[in-house]
Formats: sequence, C-alpha cells, structure tokens
Amino acid sequence: MKATLALEDGTIVKGTGFGAEKESLGEVVFNTSMCGYVESLTDPSYNGQILMSTYPLIGNYKVDEDWFESHRIWVEGFIVREVCEKPSHWKAVKILDEFLREYGIPGMQGVDTRALTIKIRKYGVMKGALLTYTGADPDFNELLEKARRQPSTSEIDLVAEATRDKITRFDAKGEFEVVLIDCGVKLNIVRSLLKRGISVIAVPAKTPASEIKAFNPDGIVISNGPGDPAVITYVHETVKKLLPNYPIIGICLGHQILALASGAKTYKLKFGHRGVNVPVGDIVTEKVYITTQNHGFAVNASSLDRTDFKIKYKNLNDNSVEGMTHKELPIISVQWHPEHSPGPQDTNFLFDDFLEVVKEYQ
Repeated sequence: MKATLALEDGTIVKGTGFGAEKESLGEVVFNTSMCGYVESLTDPSYNGQILMSTYPLIGNYKVDEDWFESHRIWVEGFIVREVCEKPSHWKAVKILDEFLREYGIPGMQGVDTRALTIKIRKYGVMKGALLTYTGADPDFNELLEKARRQPSTSEIDLVAEATRDKITRFDAKGEFEVVLIDCGVKLNIVRSLLKRGISVIAVPAKTPASEIKAFNPDGIVISNGPGDPAVITYVHETVKKLLPNYPIIGICLGHQILALASGAKTYKLKFGHRGVNVPVGDIVTEKVYITTQNHGFAVNASSLDRTDFKIKYKNLNDNSVEGMTHKELPIISVQWHPEHSPGPQDTNFLFDDFLEVVKEYQ
C-alpha cells in the first residue's frame, strides 16, 4: 500500500501505507515521546489531528487495551519513520497495523519525519491530507486542495465529538464525590481520582450548571480535550456559574476554560507542546518538574491581570502559562497532564492537593 501526505504549504510527501486504506484530513502535529503511542492514539485531545511521532521506531511493543485512554482511536492519521516489523510484549495482543485497521485509521511510514518536524517547528502546524491507497497514484493537486479547503481547528467544535453522550458514575466508595465535565477526558484522570477514594460523576460537556449543582458535588474537575478552547462558549458559561461554589481543578483544556470563563484570553501556539519531557517551573518555590503535555493553545499571561487568577507555573522552554491559582477561591489549574500516562510522575501530587482542598472546603 502506498501513502501520500499533502500539506497546505504545497509540500507533497510520499511513503508506504499501513493501517486502513483511506483518505483523512486534519492538522498535522508532532509528539516527541519515545513511547506511549497507544495512549496518544486513544487520547481524545488528538481529535481532528494527524499525529506524527518524532521517535523513529514505533510499534515495538504492540497494543493492549489496558493502555487505552478512551474507547477508541481519535487521531485522523498516524505518520512514523518506521513501524517495527518484529514487535514483542508479553501482554500485548495485536500489532500497530492491525490496531489502525480496526478503527479505520490510515498510517504512513518510510518518510523523513525529522524534516517534517523541522518544517512544522519553523512554519507552524499545518492542515494536511493523508491518503493510503493501492494502484495508480491520485491527483496530487486535488489532494492538496482538500488539505487547504478543510476548516481550521478554530472553526470546529471538536469537544462535541469527543465528550461522552451520557452521565457515567465511577464509584470509589469513598467519602467524596466530584463532577467531571468531560471535554474529552483521558481515562487516567478518572483512575487518578478513584485511586484517592474520590468518586466521579462524568457528565457531557453541554451539561448545564443547574444539573451539575443538583448532584451536590464536593468538587468539580474540568478535563482535557481537543481543539480551540475559545470555541466551546457553552462550557465557559457553565463554569462561570460554578466558580464561586466549589473546589475546582482544571487540566489542560480545563485550565484554558477556567481562564476564559474568568475573562482572560487564549492564543494558538506555533506548533504546540506534545511530549513527555516538557520542563515546568513553579515560580514561587522555583522547583522544576518534567511533565507530559498535549496542547496547541495557551493562556495569554497579560490577560490574567484582569482576573482573580495568578500564575503559578510557567513553561521553561517558552515561558508560556502552565498553571494558575485563584487569589481567593479553592481553584487550581495546570496546562499539562499530571496523570502522566505515559510520562514522568513528578506531578501526581496535584491530585493529592486537590483532595486536600476538597477536605478543607468541607
């Protein structure tokens, strides 16, 4: 099977196809992780994106459902330098090619992912079209036009696709219970809460504040998710009505939603932060943490001046805002993923901090 990638800047890249035989459109982004391809592929935050791995050999430990971060693959396509031909793992049940075919996702290998990464770092993320096929080559100009004509991530509500369609309860049989606003949650966030004895009521992103309040929760969790946070104004409005009443933690997209609901602004990063080795600094203690990240937008630091939030953490690569605390209310937020999965466990303590805030609020 052949594969062709067309980028909106006119670049045409040819390679070998794997996974499903299909055409897919999406924003082409890269992730610098050396492992965790199963978790990344099943992370709803990648909805609407064609994912490229910078690590050259992918698929060497196959696939197991225990590593899933949701019920399916969310990426639109997957680009790698090389798929491992002889993968091995004592637990895994299927190879990467089978995994992508099962969910109808096209893959591309045999290309210079270093060159593509350098291009994206220089010019920013681009819209792309990925086609896997057998037989004659397609009309590459037509493929290029499809890449260019597709809407940008800021024109689509990707959260509406990634959120759950009904309320789901996860019972930890503990003392506390929180409502999780599911904007495309990674399952390890739920697992991290359950591990601490916190039961979870996960609700669709469009659930109104009145319905959330009716659960009488001990706290609110606003999850990660895909796309431009400015698009999902219905979540902003819900969070505005919840702000004064509950302990709240926002993670990744949830962090951005808290900022927007409070009157701050967000902006699109040139090529985003996606990997498991991103350094973050606590501006108060000056401690440094290595974090797992996956986002393409960030909170505008100067716009926080008009809110009651103060910056707590910053990105040590580009100084972007990585976390906030409220000046008066029991609210914390972080741009990265403290639940790791995969990645370093440096910041697991944030779930413990949230639990302590919930206890104090009681």
